[in-house]
Amino acid sequence: MLDSARYAVAEISKFMLDSIEKLLILQDRDRRIGRLNGELAHIEPERQMLQAKASGAQTALEQAKARVKQIESDRKALELEVESKKQLIARYANQQLQTRKNEEYRALSHEIETCRGEIFKIEDKEIELMEQAEMAHKQVSLATQDANAARKLMEDQLGQLAAREQNLKKELAELTTNREELANAVEDSARGRYERMIRSKGDNVLVGVHHGVCGGCHMRLPPQLLVQCQGQQEIVTCSNCGRILYYTRDMDLAIAD
Repeated sequence: MLDSARYAVAEISKFMLDSIEKLLILQDRDRRIGRLNGELAHIEPERQMLQAKASGAQTALEQAKARVKQIESDRKALELEVESKKQLIARYANQQLQTRKNEEYRALSHEIETCRGEIFKIEDKEIELMEQAEMAHKQVSLATQDANAARKLMEDQLGQLAAREQNLKKELAELTTNREELANAVEDSARGRYERMIRSKGDNVLVGVHHGVCGGCHMRLPPQLLVQCQGQQEIVTCSNCGRILYYTRDMDLAIAD
């Protein structure tokens, strides 16, 4: 089956210089190879982005769970502190029963009231922690949903990326298999010029001529070059950018106003 470029060239200009025709086919192949390599180059960043999103969602979940554990730990610490204060109150009350001195009795009463006041404050903190715990549990629930959704999306997308990567590699292998054969079919000097220029001009080495300007740099071409292009007897290059010029019958050589 003919390549798209070979078919287009054959239909547009049956009298095109043989070297130009072969270079156009080679250029089309190189462009397709370049596009595939570009798509393949984006696969890994996409994969890493998906993994990063899933990892971020999981990290947020772990942080939410850690917050719940911390609140629970703080609440238990307050419970122990309340219990300690209650034990002090019991000890002070027992001491009151044993003392006969009014000053000692009043001092112990003051300590008991102080402990009770501290218990009230601690209980207020416990209420705050209970409210925080309720919000933290809700956050864990939301974070769990987000993490599950992100993981599922990652798994689905990674599967699609893997299949896409495999298809791209297969197509690339098919295109590169006979790239050397296409290149060797071009006359040596023309191929050498093309290979040198592709390193500096990318995949836009051969360009058409429309309205008297170069299809690469878009600079106006001298009339003599236009005549040479139309004659199709030799390889002609742009006097400005050095790209290889070609002409087909559908191109208008007339200089635009």
